[in-house]
Amino acid sequence: MKKMIVLIMMIGLWSTPSLAAGTQYNLRVDGLSCPFCAYGIEKKLKRSKGVETVKIDLEKGMVVVQVKEGISFTKAHFKKLVDDAGFTLKSMTEAAP
Repeated sequence: MKKMIVLIMMIGLWSTPSLAAGTQYNLRVDGLSCPFCAYGIEKKLKRSKGVETVKIDLEKGMVVVQVKEGISFTKAHFKKLVDDAGFTLKSMTEAAP
């Protein structure tokens, strides 16, 4: 019985971060062609307070930015960061948690 209770508690703890996930932003970026490009834009985006992860798909020109719960960014914010990194932001979509 004790093992079952511990197992249920551990499952609850593991699932909590996924329930408290923040917003995901999907950015279509022109100019991403190599790993160095990806690293440059990833570094720039991760400097923004609240950004948890940045995943880049070079083939699709997509940058997926996951932010902490309660944090939000505007398209203008991402446009400036992407422009400063030397790329062009084509579109941004937001996926609520």
